[in-house]
Amino acid sequence: MVLVSVAMLGAGLFAAIVLVRLAAFAWRYHGRRVITCPENLRPAGVSIDTRHAALSGLEFRLDLRLSDCSRWPEKSGCGQECLRQVEAAPADCLVRNILLKWYEGKNCLCCGRPIGPVVSGGAKPAVFSADKVSVEWSEIPAEQLPGVLSASEPICFACHTASKMMREHPELVIDRSRPTVVPSR
Repeated sequence: MVLVSVAMLGAGLFAAIVLVRLAAFAWRYHGRRVITCPENLRPAGVSIDTRHAALSGLEFRLDLRLSDCSRWPEKSGCGQECLRQVEAAPADCLVRNILLKWYEGKNCLCCGRPIGPVVSGGAKPAVFSADKVSVEWSEIPAEQLPGVLSASEPICFACHTASKMMREHPELVIDRSRPTVVPSR
């Protein structure tokens, strides 16, 4: 009876270690990334096959492969040499980390307040693009991110929300900075 309990405890511990290792690899390679395509030396948005990465990590032979690329389907038969960039610095090419680094130490273009730390699940700042429109992170294709960020300014969540509301529902917005016009009778 005691021997069975020890064996079950050992099996449970082994299963827990395997699950933690699977989760660690899946988390490390999860998310959209920006790499420089070795073929044309331009930015491309890629996603790693996290399931495959996690399973290969269990076998102590990390094997990365793409599950998606912004250059597909036209270039779907490529050799995936871009994966070397992900292997060398998996966190540095992650879209979220690129954006967080870009916001560091910056102030909102509209209100001038510091953007401050961006927390997961919280209100996210946006990007005020060169065409004078505030854009949410999710609206920027990964392959366009470097170009968009180089030509944009940061805007806080509150100012982005106000800008979006004025753009999408101007009939619901009262702009107190403009003089009130009393209709003539």
